[in-house]
Amino acid sequence: MARGKHALEAPPYSAAQVEVVRLPAGGREADRVAVEEPLEIRIGGRPVAVTMRTPGHDEELALGFCLSEGLRPMTAAPPADLAANTVEVEAPGFDPSRIARSFYTSSSCGVCGKGALEAVAVEAPPIESRLQVPLELLTDLPDRLRAEQATFAATGGLHATGLFARGGELLCLREDVGRHNAMDKVIGWAFLDNRLPLAEAILCVSGRLSFELVQKAAVAGCPILVAVGAPSSLAVELGRDRGLTLCGFAREGRLNVYTDPWRVLT
Repeated sequence: MARGKHALEAPPYSAAQVEVVRLPAGGREADRVAVEEPLEIRIGGRPVAVTMRTPGHDEELALGFCLSEGLRPMTAAPPADLAANTVEVEAPGFDPSRIARSFYTSSSCGVCGKGALEAVAVEAPPIESRLQVPLELLTDLPDRLRAEQATFAATGGLHATGLFARGGELLCLREDVGRHNAMDKVIGWAFLDNRLPLAEAILCVSGRLSFELVQKAAVAGCPILVAVGAPSSLAVELGRDRGLTLCGFAREGRLNVYTDPWRVLT
């Protein structure tokens, strides 16, 4: 259902109008839902991935995805044939077998966590950042993130990732129907703004912490990852292995720190 007026307007490409029946009253009304469409990512004219995403910041998404998969992208732009819902990435030296191996590892990480950890270690060196942040700032980040989620306010149907400076200033926020897409968009933005690695920054996500999100944060070199929800077992294992500080259930002045708690000042 619609979430009412928000100080920020949702971009028109991110929300669509539909008809809804309100029960038990039974009245028909207009409502807004998050847009979900496929995006094809190409390298050298060859499709390497298709993801279901909310339109907007597609080049950032493609770059963030490729960075997370170790594909060494340089630029991203609409393809020469102007195909809809498609982004062409320039990645010299791209090895098609590399992406096949990476996808296999991602899909099988629930079976073989060791293989998944080893795959991430190839692209993500241990986090060396000595960044430390007050507890009060970290527990406030989800509220700061929520306050800027314009499309979530309109639809209630999107995840968000925010990149914050060490002092708590919001540097970049992206929303998407896929939590991994929101993270990729932020990492792609940071890449384009020459901010990688994110040694002096904090990432905050609106949901839970999966292995995939911790993987992306590790590849981006971010030392602190905060979530509204809980981490998975493999997310904790990866955070410990790469030296990330993983914080879950951040709300009302409290949070759980699952790895490297020394970065949280109390």
